[in-house]
Amino acid sequence: MNGAESPRDEVVVVGGGLAGCEAAYQLAQRGLRVRLVEMKPHKRTPAQTSDRLAELVCSNSLRGAALSNAVGLLKEELRRVGSLALRCADETSVPAGGALAVDRERFAEAMTRAIEAHPRIAVERREVTEIPAERPVILATGPLTSDALAASLAAAVGAEHLAYYDAIAPIVSADSIDWSRVWKQSRYGKGGAVRGERAAPPEGAARPEQTAPPEDAAERRDDAEAGDEAYVNCPFDEAQYKAFVRALVTSEKVEARDFEEVRYFEGCLPCEVMAARGEQTLAFGPMKPVGLTDPRTGRRPYAVLQLRPEDEAATAYNLVGFQTRMKYAEQLRVFRMVPGLEEAEFLRMGSVHRNTFVDAPALLGPAMELRALPGVHLAGQISGVEGYVESAAAGFVCAILLAQRLRNEPLRPPPPTTALGGILTHLGRKQPTYQPSNITWAHIAPLDPAHGKLRKRARYEAMAERALRDLDAWWAAG
Repeated sequence: MNGAESPRDEVVVVGGGLAGCEAAYQLAQRGLRVRLVEMKPHKRTPAQTSDRLAELVCSNSLRGAALSNAVGLLKEELRRVGSLALRCADETSVPAGGALAVDRERFAEAMTRAIEAHPRIAVERREVTEIPAERPVILATGPLTSDALAASLAAAVGAEHLAYYDAIAPIVSADSIDWSRVWKQSRYGKGGAVRGERAAPPEGAARPEQTAPPEDAAERRDDAEAGDEAYVNCPFDEAQYKAFVRALVTSEKVEARDFEEVRYFEGCLPCEVMAARGEQTLAFGPMKPVGLTDPRTGRRPYAVLQLRPEDEAATAYNLVGFQTRMKYAEQLRVFRMVPGLEEAEFLRMGSVHRNTFVDAPALLGPAMELRALPGVHLAGQISGVEGYVESAAAGFVCAILLAQRLRNEPLRPPPPTTALGGILTHLGRKQPTYQPSNITWAHIAPLDPAHGKLRKRARYEAMAERALRDLDAWWAAG
């Protein structure tokens, strides 16, 4: 799908995150000149620590890799169509069971090198405080949109502009973990529970008042099939677990400013918010012990907090599922209650940052263009996708559609049977209250009834096979 160079055409891309970098790269690969504008190092948000492009400020995981998982399918589709983000992720991957996780520093370095070295991309380091007058322009400022630009966008789109808060998990030094109290094992590995087993209450525990958001069963099976020891497990007995939950609930939190409304995304709740929903909520969520056996006792623990390596050398680990808005001093106090982390050195504390997005179904046209502002396109989390892979995918799709338009070609979006097409399905699907979303199988067109009734995993595998077939045909035709 690469085209001849058109030196008269230039696209401005605002934001050097995953979506902006992917969009800039894809446009440049199609012969267009691109000006990528990034506000770092002149200005940073509280969540950012590096001046590199494509900085991963939350988890280092790009989630499940299996094709029976919707995000696994999306990653494979991106690989097939030449995604820069997936190429760099594969090159900088670290062990993570059945997931794709990266060394975040090496990943950002690889992305930055590729963008800065491209002959048709010029990187400008300055803050954009209002929607640029140049057209076309892609706004890809994501969850970390600066206040000034957010205000400009709000003035353009009106009351549909929304905001909520994401929370970031802490990272601890590997050297500071008490390795005598923890062990390495991925869920459903050797000696683990039956694959696909539902989380059962710990022995003697009541069912939770309200559980955490359920994990995708296919992603749980990914860890089983990997059979490695990518995760470090910190086991709790009943008394330790209940004391830990009480500490989370009663801890001091960072409060929102008076004029801000805190609206959390259900798929990324702070751990203290989950704990407040019921004493057993965490035991059914990120601390569920199923599929794990403590080699010291030969038994399943009451609850487990898992750590995942942050880099290839496993010198640092993040607390999986423990995004938080606790004050820093409280994080030190509470997280050092975790068995094995009593003397932990925290390389990064958890924090809270705003996520900014628009009501995409009401505001965006078929080319991810604001109907109220022709020539202004949105990509990534600002459009309402959620997650690293989805942000890169939205940047890719936006660039493809814009390139087609600049060539005066009919729009040829990815087929709705594909995960890339599912990104557009989500952006166009009207809801009573539009909310960000990760890619799910519900975003992808269902199978033809001729397939008959299939069990869930078989159905997902058939949808993935069809998606890749349709994607290959779409890509070849372009």
